[in-house]
Amino acid sequence: VQKMFLRGRPITMHIPDQLRESYSLDHKVALPERKLKLQWVYGYRGRDCRSNLYLLPTGEIVYFNASVVVLYNVEEQQQRHYLGHNDDVKCLAIHPDMVTIATGQVAGTSKDGKALQPHVRVWDSVSLNTLHVIGAGVFDRAVTCVAFSKSNGGAHLCAVDDANDHILSVWDWQKEKQLAEVKCSNDSVLGAVFHPMEANLIVTCGKSHINFWTMEGSTLTKRQGLFEKHEKPKYVLCIAFAGNGDAITGDSSGNIYIWAKGHYIFKVQVVSGAHEGGIFSLCVLKDGTLVSGGGKDRRVLLWDHDYRKKSEIEVPEAFGPVRTLAEGKQDELFVGTTRNAVLRGSFSGSLTPIVQGHTDELWGLDVHPSTEQFVTCGQDKQVYLWDTSSHLPLWSKDPGRSVGFHPSGTVLAVGTMTGRWLVLDTDTRDLVSMHTDGNEIISAVKYSPDGAYLAVASHDNFVYIYSVTENGRKYSRVGKCTGHSSFVTHLDWSTDSQFIVTNSGDYEILFWEASSGKHITSADAVRNLEWATSTCVLGFNVFGIWPEGADGTDINALCRSHDNNLLASADDFGKVHLFSNPCSQPRAPSHINGGHSSHVTNVAFLHDDSHLISTGGKDTSILQWVLA
Repeated sequence: VQKMFLRGRPITMHIPDQLRESYSLDHKVALPERKLKLQWVYGYRGRDCRSNLYLLPTGEIVYFNASVVVLYNVEEQQQRHYLGHNDDVKCLAIHPDMVTIATGQVAGTSKDGKALQPHVRVWDSVSLNTLHVIGAGVFDRAVTCVAFSKSNGGAHLCAVDDANDHILSVWDWQKEKQLAEVKCSNDSVLGAVFHPMEANLIVTCGKSHINFWTMEGSTLTKRQGLFEKHEKPKYVLCIAFAGNGDAITGDSSGNIYIWAKGHYIFKVQVVSGAHEGGIFSLCVLKDGTLVSGGGKDRRVLLWDHDYRKKSEIEVPEAFGPVRTLAEGKQDELFVGTTRNAVLRGSFSGSLTPIVQGHTDELWGLDVHPSTEQFVTCGQDKQVYLWDTSSHLPLWSKDPGRSVGFHPSGTVLAVGTMTGRWLVLDTDTRDLVSMHTDGNEIISAVKYSPDGAYLAVASHDNFVYIYSVTENGRKYSRVGKCTGHSSFVTHLDWSTDSQFIVTNSGDYEILFWEASSGKHITSADAVRNLEWATSTCVLGFNVFGIWPEGADGTDINALCRSHDNNLLASADDFGKVHLFSNPCSQPRAPSHINGGHSSHVTNVAFLHDDSHLISTGGKDTSILQWVLA
């Protein structure tokens, strides 16, 4: 027997007979020879960030998700990644040279509880090298807006942080030196940009304000935009500039205001009711015409030089309101949406998605038994079957928490937050079967290796076992595993499909007979079993994944490669670890990979071990790693 302790609780693990003689606690586990390299990031952060999508001269679009900045060449279906940040990226700006990029991040916490300071990183989009790190120790909470100056060769950078006073600061970014700062507003600030022709003029907008700031020396002086006889909007949501230097704003009442150059505080022109609901983005095209993007109405409108409407297209409802607009090549347009999608299209055609992602917390993940596909489900009621090059959305009616493929690959089971679980046809996406066990979260759904059983693990402390016939189309309950005193978190099947092992919220490891659900108490009956998968985070073969002083909730998920050489774990600190398997010595070494920003909720190797997939919780992102 081997014991480990979590939060002072002893956990007993049984050593297989063939290892009893030779096993030593002092033996050192080697680092795996293979490493992970980030290959693909699914999704885009549009739900709560602005102005975060641009086309670069390289032909790549740039945007961010979690702590990764993605450079995506849609034509070549290739991504590059800037990985300098250690927590959520919240804002993005492109220098007038169209090569240098600035990105700002939130405050985070490192694994050992140290604060990670919010800051701005300035980097080269061709080499991906970090050039400067700005404002560490100066910003509070998060950097939410960032912009380069345009008229003085882009020598200055402005930023707004998320402190109560929303401090606006101006920096000489090449010297990493602050030039000026001022309290911007008690209310939220949604945009800050330099005027394209005047190096010392910055415009900020947000809750019921638009402010024009003039910088003289180290002083920033404010003039407020006056709405005069017009009703003050609740929010001024976005700013753009016309070719002649006029400032253009869009607001939450659906109005476009044009603020004349030289008299910025007075509007000259109003296009009222341009959109129904708010205007989330404005983009002035190279030919000087204006495009506006609507929230509630999801419409993208094109305006001529005199602000008369020329044409419109609508974003399909599934993708949600417009978040940001970017001009592409020729007449092409890119649209980022609040439901974390990026669409491409033109006014002469329609909009099609090129990036799609989940919009709410994401936990469910499984890989197809024989193809390059995997499935994810989240609390956003979306079930996605992803191809490693394209993806097909599958729908379900309850927020999903767990998902598992039948060994045939023809159906998959989805466990929800409400005790209901569904079986869907992988090809047609049709609902094959629906059941309810308890009314708590279904934390795991897993078919036996021979496809004859399905185990459904619940937060109600039980595991429900069904016999499966007609190739995954018919289900009848044969057992209920009773014995855990806390919610069930993980489960694995034995290779012969006769037994299951489970872990629970109070760190128990229990064994069950599949055909009846009977609790097995004899250690000798289970000590030498081989397990088809290794997703339980507690067990003799894996206990080395736990770091010193770990809390039992620090590791959310685990999986073993199909060749049995590797273990990957997902932790609460945004990291994916790669260990050698087995991992039966304390505190084994691992390759540590960042990219997620919040807790990583799941990991899975593709059927041929060519890739590892990891899912983020609050960051809703899916990362695809290649095994190098």
